[in-house]
Formats: sequence, C-alpha cells, structure tokens
Amino acid sequence: FFDAARLIDTIMATKTSLVLLLVLATTCNAFAAGEANGKLQLRYFSARGVAETCRILLAIGQEPYDDIRFDITPGKMESPAFDEAKEAGHLKLNLDRAPVLVTPDGVTIGQSKSIERYLARRFSLMGSTSEEAALIDCVGEHCRDVRDAQMRKSFSFFARGKTDEEKAVLRKEWFETDMPALLKKIDTAVHETGSPGYAVGSSLTYADVAIFSLLKDCSPTDQDETAKAAAKCEALKAIADNVVKDSRVSIWLESRPPSNF
Repeated sequence: FFDAARLIDTIMATKTSLVLLLVLATTCNAFAAGEANGKLQLRYFSARGVAETCRILLAIGQEPYDDIRFDITPGKMESPAFDEAKEAGHLKLNLDRAPVLVTPDGVTIGQSKSIERYLARRFSLMGSTSEEAALIDCVGEHCRDVRDAQMRKSFSFFARGKTDEEKAVLRKEWFETDMPALLKKIDTAVHETGSPGYAVGSSLTYADVAIFSLLKDCSPTDQDETAKAAAKCEALKAIADNVVKDSRVSIWLESRPPSNF
C-alpha cells in the first residue's frame, strides 16, 4: 500500500499527468450533457425551424439518427418536453436552447450552424481542399446574412411592437427590394466559385444545401414571395433545383412530418 501511494504521488507530480488530467476533465465535461448510445441524436422542437438544414444534411449522409422532437402545446408556444430536457441538463452546451446534436460518443454540440458544419464535414460536403472549404463556408455565411437581415426587418408573426399594417409595409419592402438585391449579389458570387448547379466546385456541398434551404425550404407563408425575389438569380435557382433532384433529399421532403414553421 505504501509503495502504491508513493507511485501515485510520483505520477501526479509529472507534467504529463497534469496534462492528462486536464484532458480527462475536459472530456468528462463534454460528455456530461449527452449520452453515448452509438448513433447521432438531434434534439429540437416539432418544427423545421433552425434544425431543418441539419435534418437535410443527415438525409444526404444517410446515417441513422434519433430525431428527438419536443412537442409544442397548440396555441401556447410552450413545450413541456423542452422544459424537461433543459432541467435534465441535455441542452446546457447550447445555453439551455435547442437544437443540440449528440454524437455517437456522447459529445453534445450546440448552435445550429456549428451542427451543420459538423455534419457537412462528417458527410464529406465541405469540398476537397482547404480553399474549397473556406468558399463553402463563405456561401453559407452569405445565406445566414440574408436570414439575419430578414429577422431584423421584424415583420414576422413573432415580431412585437408593430401593427399588422406596419408589418405588411416592411414585408413588401423586404421581398420586393431588400431580398432581391442581396440574392443577386450571392448569385454573382457563385458564378465565380462554382459551376452550373453547384455553388462551389462541381459536386454537391453544404453551400448548395444552404442555398436550397434559403430559397426552397423557407416558411410556407414565404415561399411564393421568396421565389419572386429570386426570379432573376439563375445560378441560385439552378443550385436549389439540383438539391431538390437529389433522391436522398426528395425522399426526406416527402416523408418528413408536416410543419408550418
């Protein structure tokens, strides 16, 4: 017993052991919010929302996963299942928000865009070079800029402090002026980085999925106006149409649960 204690003291005194302890502690913290069950778990509400691009990437990757959905109480925008997950600590690595992705090893990843990029890398959708990966990431950020600009316009159902008439004016301005201008700039950019039907290079990437999600998989109430806003963006439309033609995507779109948002 005495020899074992001395051995432990010696090991603990080395720098290598300290580094090992730090790594172990970090790993334990990362695993704390998830459960290793051998396959991916995506946790989000019973809605498309900010997790639907992740689900489309999972459909393309064809990797089995648990699609864990928090039901929303009709008319109340409440979710007891979400509250339970939060109380259980399942969402703490996304600051008690959804979505989160739990890896097969039990590591929990928060932030929808981080999850998207993780899945894109996992399924080889980030190009074949570092430069292509950066360009793909760039297009993804362009698409996020458009979504963020639309949110700042503040005309959605969830926006507060504006009358329906004020929202209608802002909505018209967004879809007829602001959005077409932004989309045209992205259309010009992908002419430089991609090829017909592809945003970067000549194969399906995360950038194509991001464009499809922006143009074709938006809220059902916005689809017609989004199509009109993109009417003159031939490159973007070809990219979005190409994603729809992918059988893995089309099967998911036909079989996924219905949702209004």
